[in-house]
Amino acid sequence: MKIGVISDTHGLLRPQAVDALAGSDLILHAGDIGKPAVLEALKEIAPVIAVRGNNAQGTWADVIAEREIVEIGEVSHILKDLSIDPQTAGIQVVISGHSHKPLVEERNGVLFLNPGSAEPRRFKLPITLAHLHLDGTAMQAQIIELDV
Repeated sequence: MKIGVISDTHGLLRPQAVDALAGSDLILHAGDIGKPAVLEALKEIAPVIAVRGNNAQGTWADVIAEREIVEIGEVSHILKDLSIDPQTAGIQVVISGHSHKPLVEERNGVLFLNPGSAEPRRFKLPITLAHLHLDGTAMQAQIIELDV
């Protein structure tokens, strides 16, 4: 299963991001969406699960949760950091955004993934998203730098 992971779009969904997410079975948006049109466009590619982030405001954002725990196949994911120990809770992947810094790191058997930011460049950081590949309980995450 191929899962597209995107964050910090801040209202901008680049054509390069759409291309990079093509073929995804599911898209996870890890916050700071910006505009509902971003989610609508992502839903044309694949089903979407999203969390709100700190700058989504308005009635459209009120219905989006701040955190989600998602079961995908045999793997449990948390969208956004929680105040629980993911290893103790049986969570295999923690996905977060907000920092704009892409990260793939395994700690104590838990994969931590931040897809970085797909919005206009900030802080000289790359413009990125991520792919998460699942095969049973086996996982592989990859940061994709967008050519903009």
